[in-house]
Amino acid sequence: MSVGIIGVLYGLGTLIFMFSGMPIAFALGSIAVLFMFIFMPGSSLDTVTLNVYEEMANITLLSVPLFILKGAAIGKSRAGADLYLAIHAWMHKIPGGLGIANVFASALFAAMSGSSPATCSAIGSAGIPEMRARGYSPRFAAGIIAAGGTLGILLPPSIVMILFSVAAEQSLGRLFLAGIGPGILMVILFSGYAAFRYKKEYKEALDTYNQGGKKSAYLDAMRLTLYDKFRLLPRVVPFVTLLVGVMVALYGGFATPSETAGLGGILALCLIAVIYRMWRPSQLKPILSSTLKESTMLMFIIGMSLLYSYVMSYLHISQSAAESIVALSLSKWALLSVILLMVVVLGFFLPPVSIILMTAPIILPPLKAAGFDLIWFGVVMTIVMEMGLIHPPVGLNIFVIKNIAPDIPLKDIIWGVVPFVALMMFAVLLICIFPSIATGFPDAVYGLSTK
Repeated sequence: MSVGIIGVLYGLGTLIFMFSGMPIAFALGSIAVLFMFIFMPGSSLDTVTLNVYEEMANITLLSVPLFILKGAAIGKSRAGADLYLAIHAWMHKIPGGLGIANVFASALFAAMSGSSPATCSAIGSAGIPEMRARGYSPRFAAGIIAAGGTLGILLPPSIVMILFSVAAEQSLGRLFLAGIGPGILMVILFSGYAAFRYKKEYKEALDTYNQGGKKSAYLDAMRLTLYDKFRLLPRVVPFVTLLVGVMVALYGGFATPSETAGLGGILALCLIAVIYRMWRPSQLKPILSSTLKESTMLMFIIGMSLLYSYVMSYLHISQSAAESIVALSLSKWALLSVILLMVVVLGFFLPPVSIILMTAPIILPPLKAAGFDLIWFGVVMTIVMEMGLIHPPVGLNIFVIKNIAPDIPLKDIIWGVVPFVALMMFAVLLICIFPSIATGFPDAVYGLSTK
């Protein structure tokens, strides 16, 4: 049987297993083992556990559960709410300051936790009720929190980027730094839209009131004293200091990513113990339980995805697919467009972790042959996968928002995130036109890339 036919069967089998409702890890592992049994030597089945172990034994992957522990410690405390309230106190006089405060708080919390769902939950729990109480529409409030949460897979420490560095064999330090410029760009774009939307909704509220309608909370000025502004800083500054310290340790060469993750996790536990008095076993149990569940689920998906990729490589499916893409003789940018479109479609059904590990063997060789910087592409691909977090049918952040604000119709949440999907597309376009947005920081710190 030709490699092409085997590849088609492999792809169809994968779709059948996934649409059967089977968990992603089991679906990928099952189809891989099935094709090992049919098309590979019988002895290969004896090496399944060894292959999975060897693929997962990469020292960089050790940082994944440690960063999850750090994020869970911060996410289960009031750090997110305090961070949001502190930023809001300082920005409330800016037009749309409440919405902008949500964006900034989401960005900082994402950088501290490295988790999109945790960011949505922590910031949204405080931000959505506050925005609605101040007159913001439920659609806008839900949209800006869901979109802000996507920054969790772009800003370091990003678990998605850790996996991309393993799959693409690229420097994790460079990848982390490459996400900062685009992250700042998206914060600026989201904040600009928040100010624009605020002015529009404020004008509508004012017109309604002038015509004898009900006075919206939009029109009530918020007053905060200097004491109010400084009151929350003692609770926020230690976590921001932790964020800075982790970055200095990582980029200053003082510690490896795994050591940095371990140190960050321990310090996060110490901070919540000192600041929020969360040190009793009953208080730590949800943190450790969440870390264990999420780490187990993620590592299982990673292991099965890597086994899936190993079978593709052994059967020459990934090599043949890459050669076929190259044989199309597409222009450089047409090739990139086709690949990103494929990532968007996969994002309808799969989480970013699976997309990276399943597609890397196929898409990275043609991109490298076309002259693309894989660090730059890793950032672009991450932003495109961010869209998958806020568009159906998977749209993880959409369902997180629905969980914390069940009275907001799902339709309103979806329409609320549409403008932010458009802004992400615009950000990708800007990064394609000006690649130094992504490559500038890593080149400045590590020197020009030779890859």
